[in-house]
Amino acid sequence: MIILASQSAARRAMLSAAGLTFDTLPAHVDEDSVTQGLLAEGASAERIADALAELKALKISRAHPGALVIGADSIAVTADGALLAKPETRPRAEAQLRELSGTTHRLVSAAVAAQGGQPVWRAGGAARLTMRPLSDAFITDYLDREGEAVLACVGCYRIEGLGAQLFTRIDGDQYVIRGLPLLALFGWLRERGELLA
Repeated sequence: MIILASQSAARRAMLSAAGLTFDTLPAHVDEDSVTQGLLAEGASAERIADALAELKALKISRAHPGALVIGADSIAVTADGALLAKPETRPRAEAQLRELSGTTHRLVSAAVAAQGGQPVWRAGGAARLTMRPLSDAFITDYLDREGEAVLACVGCYRIEGLGAQLFTRIDGDQYVIRGLPLLALFGWLRERGELLA
């Protein structure tokens, strides 16, 4: 049995569309306190995303030791090095979009698989995204049209939807941008015999 330890609609959709059979159990971990602790230690965005992915995978794996549990996390890094997480509220979403408007930022994603309460695999990836200058009218219209769904998205965008209108250039794997290094994960699952080779 494979379990996705995530409440991300984008991750669920990616795995389902690619033909993986899995269950979903959100881990509900305190991402903010872990992130702040790692930032205090000088950890990189890549390290933080990996640690959060591992934390989610391990929490569900300990409760379901026979399952293969996949945890994942993504973090956006602004041009000046600030980290952006899920905005969660409309005012924060507006602020994030204004901060990213007209700049290039990085988005890092990590995935960790756990079994029997131990990590057994990990991978990560990064992409560079250049956002066009956004008017206040566009930001308002965009958030009105995207609704609550975009508040749970790092960087406040879903490139598989209206978020495609935000950018002038994207360099990187679309799956990493959507929150999961999917190609690396599927390669590993094939090696394990979980998927047909």
